[in-house]
Amino acid sequence: MPIEHEAKILDVDPDATEKLILDTGGRNLREKFLRRYVYGIVPGDDLKWIRLRDTDGEATLTVKEISSDAIDGTHEVEVGVEDFAATNTLLGMSGFTLKFYQESRRTSFVLDGAQVEIDTWPRIPPYVEIEAASKAEAVRIASLLGYVESDLTGENTIKIYARYGIDLNAITELTF
Repeated sequence: MPIEHEAKILDVDPDATEKLILDTGGRNLREKFLRRYVYGIVPGDDLKWIRLRDTDGEATLTVKEISSDAIDGTHEVEVGVEDFAATNTLLGMSGFTLKFYQESRRTSFVLDGAQVEIDTWPRIPPYVEIEAASKAEAVRIASLLGYVESDLTGENTIKIYARYGIDLNAITELTF
């Protein structure tokens, strides 16, 4: 499975961060509303799952597997799907266990060849997500924004929520 190189910077001020990204040469792509269904593959295994995501009408189906909390600790395979609702029905009929429905908002940028996102999820402070071609590139992009490697995390959403005392596994529907 391909490796995802994704670093997160937690607890950011969205307005100040957007200004910083733009002042550093970033280009604003668009704001998006995301909704996703997350399915378990193996009961009790929280390190591998299926995500069906709709981003303003563009749907993708992804298998994610976490090997560590490092910036390069997630492996994923993603394909586009034609019909979000039908794919959701297909997953349920195939015997996968629906774990969650979740919503978030995202403002997307390109900065020096990397995807930089300001993510807003219900109940937690916004954070920045940097997706780059390598761990070194993600760290370099973060440095353009004034952060050092120790400011970054590769933790998944469940662990980020846990930092705020929220058990995301106990919330089957996370909406605004």
